[in-house]
Amino acid sequence: MDLFSTSIDTEANLLPKDGIVNYYGRVLSPQKSNEYFQALLQNIDWKNDEAIIYGKHILTKRKVAWYGDKPFAYTYSKVTKKALPWTSELLVLKALVEEKSGEQFNSCLLNLYHNGDEGMAWHSDAEKDLKKDGAIASLSFGAERKFAFKHKQSKETVSLLLENGSLLVMKGTTQTHWLHRLPPTKLVNRARVNLTFRMIV
Repeated sequence: MDLFSTSIDTEANLLPKDGIVNYYGRVLSPQKSNEYFQALLQNIDWKNDEAIIYGKHILTKRKVAWYGDKPFAYTYSKVTKKALPWTSELLVLKALVEEKSGEQFNSCLLNLYHNGDEGMAWHSDAEKDLKKDGAIASLSFGAERKFAFKHKQSKETVSLLLENGSLLVMKGTTQTHWLHRLPPTKLVNRARVNLTFRMIV
């Protein structure tokens, strides 16, 4: 079995229209992926995510962290976060993702899902702080989880499994025309860490 999924066509667009999503498969060996997974669990300044919903302040079980080139402010769900300086691990992973994708990033939003009960509802990453139609690169560690897309008009769906050490890149008009989510599942009892590299303007 090939550790690095070289049989995957990284140029193939997973979406049938109105956006571009490329899946690179595993870009790190299982051993390296597990090492980064443990390092990220220990070295990242994790905090419960917050949201203001119908005027109520909600804390999620899912934890998040926000890092970047500068102390960028990033607002979503009516809550503003300020970016922390990069850790050494994040800089190495950012360089890897930039090399694989050919894109440039200046920030990273990290998510920690403790098990399959924790997920993400349908949404698109189209906040005004983000570069319009800019690439968002998603690097996954830990538990393998299903990831799904849904077209905003036609309701067509596309889904795939994100493996430990794998890279997915969303770009073009994906965020304009498609929603995405991480559905909860009772079948997963392990944690997953997800790094989403972005360009703040």
